[in-house]
Amino acid sequence: MKILFIHQNFPGQYKHLAPLLASKGHQCVALTLRVEEPVTWNGVRVLPYKLPDRSGQNVHPWILDLDSKVTRAEACYRAAVKMKEAGFTPGLILAHPGWGEAMFLRDVWPDARMGLYCELFHHAKYPHLNFDPEFDKANPATEVLRMRLKNLNNHLHFPHAEAGISPTQFQAGTFPAEFRDRITVSHDGIDTKTAVPDPDARLQIEGVCDVTRDDEVITFVNRNLEPYRGYHVFMRALPRLLKERPNAQILIVGGDEVSYGARPEPGKTWKQIFIDEVRGQIPDADWARVRFLGRIPYDQFIRLLQVSRVHVYLTYPFVLSWSLLEAMSCEAAIVASDTAPVREVIAHDETGKLVDFFDGDGLVTEICALLEDEAARGRLGAAARTLARERFDLASICLPRQLEWVSAVMETDLIPH
Repeated sequence: MKILFIHQNFPGQYKHLAPLLASKGHQCVALTLRVEEPVTWNGVRVLPYKLPDRSGQNVHPWILDLDSKVTRAEACYRAAVKMKEAGFTPGLILAHPGWGEAMFLRDVWPDARMGLYCELFHHAKYPHLNFDPEFDKANPATEVLRMRLKNLNNHLHFPHAEAGISPTQFQAGTFPAEFRDRITVSHDGIDTKTAVPDPDARLQIEGVCDVTRDDEVITFVNRNLEPYRGYHVFMRALPRLLKERPNAQILIVGGDEVSYGARPEPGKTWKQIFIDEVRGQIPDADWARVRFLGRIPYDQFIRLLQVSRVHVYLTYPFVLSWSLLEAMSCEAAIVASDTAPVREVIAHDETGKLVDFFDGDGLVTEICALLEDEAARGRLGAAARTLARERFDLASICLPRQLEWVSAVMETDLIPH
C-alpha cells in the first residue's frame, strides 16, 4: 500500500510508526517543511513542499492562525497535485492537522483514506482558558469567539477523515463528541528499554556538571522554559529550595523560545525574566548550584533522568510531555502538578507526588520530603516504571495498537467518499 505522511516537522509523532510501516513493505512518503531536498529516512521517502512568498496584507487578528494554516494547506495541495501527476496515489493519508497541511488533500485523492493525529481541540473555558490569570489577560467573552475561529482548522479536517488517534484520554476528551467517537487513544510510545534506571549512571557535561546518583540532583525539563510548563512556579520555588537543601544541585533543561502560550515582551525570554525575578533572593554560592543545560542530546537527557533524585514536572491542562513518561520509565521519583493530563499517569503517593500547580511552598515541601525518604523514592519510582511499561511501552503496547488503528482506518467506512 502507498501511504502518505503529512507533518510540518516530520517525523514528529510518526517517528516510530512510519519506519515500521515502511519495513513491512508499504511505500511510505512524507511531505514536510523540514527538508530542503528529497531524502530517504529509515525507508521513508521524505519530500519538501515550499511555502509561497506572500506580501503583507491586512488580516483580522482572530484569523491570523487560520490564514497561516490555509497558506500551508494550499502549498501542500500544490505539491500533492505534482505527486499525483507523477503517478503517486496513496491509499492512506496519515496527517497531523495542527498546521492545516492536509486540509485539501482529499480534493487531490478523493479515494484515499485519512487518519488524523488528534493532539488537542481548543476550548475557551476554564481550565483550558484563564488557568493562569497572571499570563492570560484576554477578554473571556471575545476569547470564546477567537477560539471558535481557531478551531475552524480542526472542523475543516474532520469531514475528510475516517478516524483519529490521540495519545492520552485527556487530549482525546477535548474533541467534540461528533468526532471523539472516531478517536482511538494510543500513545506514541516510550522506549522503556532505553529509558531505564541505572544505578551507575553519570551525567558529565564539560564546564557545566558532573553528577551521579550519589549527588542530590533535582531535575526540571521543558522543551522551552515558559509558563505553560510551570517554569515560573519552579523558579519562584528556588530561593527556599536552595536554602533548605544546601547540597542540592538543580539541573534545568529547556530552550529559550516559546512553544505554547503567550510570548514575553519583545527582546526578552521567559527564561531570563524569571532568573531576574529570583536572582536577588539567592546568594551567589547557592546560585552556583543552579545549572541551565539548554537543549541536550537524547543520551544525555536519559542520563539526566537516571541521576535525578527528584524530578519535577509542571504543566497547565494541556498536552502531556513525553519527558514525564520517560522520567517514569527511568524510575524517577516525581513531584508533579495536580492537573488533569498529569493525573492520567501520576496518582498521588502511588506513582509520584502531586501538588497544586500554583503552590510553590507545597512544591518545595514535597521535594524536600522525598529527598529525605529513600524508601518512598524507591517505591514511587518502581511503581512509575511499572505503569510506563504496562501502558506506554513502545514495542509491546503502543506500536501494535497503532498498527491496529491503521488497519481500522483502512477497513472502516464512516464517511461517504
